[in-house]
Amino acid sequence: KQRRIARILKQLDQAEEDVRGLGLTASWEVEDYTAQLREEIRLWWRTDELHQFKPTVLDEVDYTLHYFQEVLFDAIPQLYHRFNRTLKASFPWLNPPTKNFCQFGSWVGSDRDGNPSVTPEVTWQTACYQRDLVLGKYIQSVGRLSSLLSLSLHWCDVLPDLLDSLEQDRSQMPELYEKLAIRYRQEPYRLKLAYVQQRLENTRDRNSHLRNLYNGKPAQKDVSDIPKHSIYPSGAEFLAELRMIERNLAETGLSCCDLENLISQVEIYGFNLAHLDIRQESSRHSDTLNEIADYLQILPKPYNELSESERSLWLTTELQTRRPLIPAELPFSEKACETIETFRMLRKLQQEFGYRVCQTYIISMSNEASDLLEVLLLAKEAGLYDPATGTSSIRVVPLFETVEDLKRAPTVMTSLFELPLYRACLAGGYENLSVDQKEPHTSDDRQLTKNLQEVMLGYSDSNKDSGFLSSNWEIHKAQKALQKIAEDYKISLRIFHGRGGSVGRGGGPAYEAILAQPGRSISGRIKITEQGEVLASKYSMPELALYHLETVTTAVIQASLLGSGFDDIQPWNEIMEELATRSRNHYRALIYEQPDLLDFFHQVTPIQEISQLQISSRPARRGGKKDLSGLRAIPWVFSWTQTRFLLPSWYGVGTALQGFLDEEPEENLKLLRYFYFKWPFFKMAISKVEMTLAKVDLQIAHHYVRELSSPEDQERFELLFEQIAKEYHLTCNLVLSITGHKRLLDGDPELQRSVQLRNGTIVPLGFLQVSLLKRLRQHSNQMASGVVLSRYSKGELLRGALLTINGIAAGMRNTG
Repeated sequence: KQRRIARILKQLDQAEEDVRGLGLTASWEVEDYTAQLREEIRLWWRTDELHQFKPTVLDEVDYTLHYFQEVLFDAIPQLYHRFNRTLKASFPWLNPPTKNFCQFGSWVGSDRDGNPSVTPEVTWQTACYQRDLVLGKYIQSVGRLSSLLSLSLHWCDVLPDLLDSLEQDRSQMPELYEKLAIRYRQEPYRLKLAYVQQRLENTRDRNSHLRNLYNGKPAQKDVSDIPKHSIYPSGAEFLAELRMIERNLAETGLSCCDLENLISQVEIYGFNLAHLDIRQESSRHSDTLNEIADYLQILPKPYNELSESERSLWLTTELQTRRPLIPAELPFSEKACETIETFRMLRKLQQEFGYRVCQTYIISMSNEASDLLEVLLLAKEAGLYDPATGTSSIRVVPLFETVEDLKRAPTVMTSLFELPLYRACLAGGYENLSVDQKEPHTSDDRQLTKNLQEVMLGYSDSNKDSGFLSSNWEIHKAQKALQKIAEDYKISLRIFHGRGGSVGRGGGPAYEAILAQPGRSISGRIKITEQGEVLASKYSMPELALYHLETVTTAVIQASLLGSGFDDIQPWNEIMEELATRSRNHYRALIYEQPDLLDFFHQVTPIQEISQLQISSRPARRGGKKDLSGLRAIPWVFSWTQTRFLLPSWYGVGTALQGFLDEEPEENLKLLRYFYFKWPFFKMAISKVEMTLAKVDLQIAHHYVRELSSPEDQERFELLFEQIAKEYHLTCNLVLSITGHKRLLDGDPELQRSVQLRNGTIVPLGFLQVSLLKRLRQHSNQMASGVVLSRYSKGELLRGALLTINGIAAGMRNTG
């Protein structure tokens, strides 16, 4: 609907401009577009804002693929062409990058961390859905090419390779030849494209069989009736035929933009569209190995009771033997069996879809080297790691999330790089260990990029654990330390930034965030998550998607070539360390040490109601725990945003800054201002805090406290609110002093105006939400007592509350 309205508005603007140019006052075109716009708005106005059912994982896959279908499939090739033209205009002697320099991955349908609904079958079906979409796109493009390439042999010659190819097609697909030979007897390109289109359709039919008949492993009998010569095993064969057509056109001095664009799309997307990243929590692997070792009775004590050194020794020993560890039958718990089947499914994925469909296995809550070795051992049992050669077809990626894990990350990676077994895995086998490779490269489609280590850093849990400033500083330090270690071992490093939509989860302007990365941590490589409402705001229309992708590309190039050097100034780092420590202590004193905070959070925010929103297949909590440790970062941030506190994104910053200023007020204020204008990291941090503070509304927040607190808790909750308000005012004053602004966001008038305009609609929604939440909770209490005094049912009240949650989320934009 957004795209339709945007298209109508664009047409309306053009029509009005034409009318003014002709000196007219009205036209039927303007009236027609205005009527269309009015109709769209009326239909949209009566469209339900709430999902009627909880989405399945495959529903989420379909939602994600929508952006590829409508926008990204065409946007990425355009990004390459724009980049190539700009590069040639400014630096004609430089070679352009490969067409797939910007790629998309997805873990929708493959991220099983805390989501029991993501099964091996679901991941398999996700890969099939992606291939079905990309094949459908190619079939449409080939159909358009067939109408364009109507060249006749009377007017142009073709090369022998095209004639030989047509003769081979004739012998392999005689039925199609009999059908089309007369029609296209003088049109070789159309005849060739007819064979190409038929093979694509056959490949899609085979894919449909695989998707529908999977029951733990591919049912080969159901697809064996499709001859192999009538399908494309992979995108490489399809690409080869397109390039052959391109060569023949070039030989006669012709070109075809549509053909060039299709070739670019095949080079970028292949037959997989996007690579899938598997993610699972580290304890699932250790628990699985604990069950296996216990069943086989091969350890003197349970695996989970071994020390880290004992685990690493046993794992490295097992990784070097060819003896199977896991029996064919799986006499284990449901979770252990599911974990083992995931690796077996991953092996089948690579066999069917090619190695590139899924080569990344992310381990959340990584904190020891054994966490990665456990995954390698399970991969070995599925045939993904070869102990004889030391090669692996999957890349094991640690995800360091909490502050303690971030601090330990350099030690963990050092211990791994010291292992010859792990170094061989990165190098592409033992035979490559002694080969000096300055740059990472891939020799063929089956191998991982050699000597490349990917590390994922989590913004969400570290922020929830220690607050905004401490989290960002620890991530900054971890990147610097990891980069140095990688350089010492001659390994290339790619940082995977696990950013969410909100500032409290690492969100914010991408350009500034990339420029704020330390030293040489980018070096032309970066990987970023795009989550939640970010998808709609950045990728809903082609123009928005291209603008965002160009911005990210520009930032990566700029950060790689023009490092500031300020990250290496040791006195500055020491000051930042002091600020981060103070901020963390003050944040944790409120969140984890204040005994009233948990009750305050559950009563004052709509956390209970948010869990009933039908927006995700993933549970809001890890393992069903009711405390803060079990609550996921998304609902944590989302709840504070609804009440206009936005607490995780700024609390503790003011106290940290004030403590530093108290030492030498004038000199230290000058120093902080200098940091802001010269140090990209510090400017990014202060700018994000400033943006968040501009969205805070303590009057509305106080209204939530007064109306939703139970009478017996009112007094202690008021004290908590006063503590939060004091920190807010302190932070605002100090941010304004550092930036030199009179009002928040004076340095970004457009954003300032945008926030002000959206506040006008969010404020009344806040009052409505408080009223509805209060009635809803009273209704629930009355139902428990058996006497209900309400003119509205619980369902009606809940629906109203959920509508306000959606409305406030849309107005706040970067909510979770």
